[in-house]
Amino acid sequence: MIVLRDVVQQFGGRIVLEIPALQFLPGRRYGLIGENGSGKTTLIRMLAGTGKPTSGTIEGLEGKEVGYLPQSPYAFSFSVLQNVELALNGHGDAKEIAQKALIAVGMESLMNARGDRLSGGEAQRMALARVLVRSYDVLLLDEPTSSTDVRSMDQIETTLKEYVQKTQCTLIFSTHSPAQALRLADEVLYLEKGRLVEQGPAATLFHSPQDERTKAFLKHWSLNS
Repeated sequence: MIVLRDVVQQFGGRIVLEIPALQFLPGRRYGLIGENGSGKTTLIRMLAGTGKPTSGTIEGLEGKEVGYLPQSPYAFSFSVLQNVELALNGHGDAKEIAQKALIAVGMESLMNARGDRLSGGEAQRMALARVLVRSYDVLLLDEPTSSTDVRSMDQIETTLKEYVQKTQCTLIFSTHSPAQALRLADEVLYLEKGRLVEQGPAATLFHSPQDERTKAFLKHWSLNS
C-alpha cells in the first residue's frame, strides 16, 4: 500500500499540490483526472521519485520496483526494437520479449524503424512497450495515450489491463479523457488546483459525483459506461 500523509508541493512559494491523506492499494488501477495545472503530473512525479514534496511523507514505495512513463518519453537513434531492448539489460530473451511488447502496443510494423524518427504517438507507444517488458510493483503513467489515435488507445488500454492482471501491480495514470478513466480505472481521483476534490469507484464518481466542482468539470463530457 502506498500512503501519502500531509503532502505539500510548492514552487516559487505557490502551492501546486496539497494532499492531506491518500492511499493506493496493490492490484488496483487508479485514474487521475482534472484540468491543466490540477496537480496530476506533480503527483505522479513525486510518486516516481523525480520530485520530492516540500513537506509531508510518501510511504510504501521502499523496496518496490517502480516503472514510470513521463509525458515526453525519450527515444534513441537506433531501431525501435533496440530502444525497447534497452530496458532488459542484456536479458537472454531480450529480443523476443521486446518484440512481444511492441506487438502488444501495435508497433510490430515499425520494429526496424529509427526510434528518433517516429511520430509523437508512435514514440509514446514505443516508450510504453519499453516499460511493459518488465514487471513492476507500481506503474506510473503520465498521459500515456495523449498522442495516440483511437485504435491504438483501445489496444493500449487492453494491454494495460492485462499487465495489471498478470503482475498485480498498482497502476496510477493521468489522463485528460474522463472517458478513458472510466474505461481503464477501478478508482478515479478528481484533482483541482492541486487538491483532491473527490475520489471513488469509476462508475460512481462519473455518474453520481458528490462534489459540485466534480459535477461542473464532468458536465462538459459525454460518458458511457
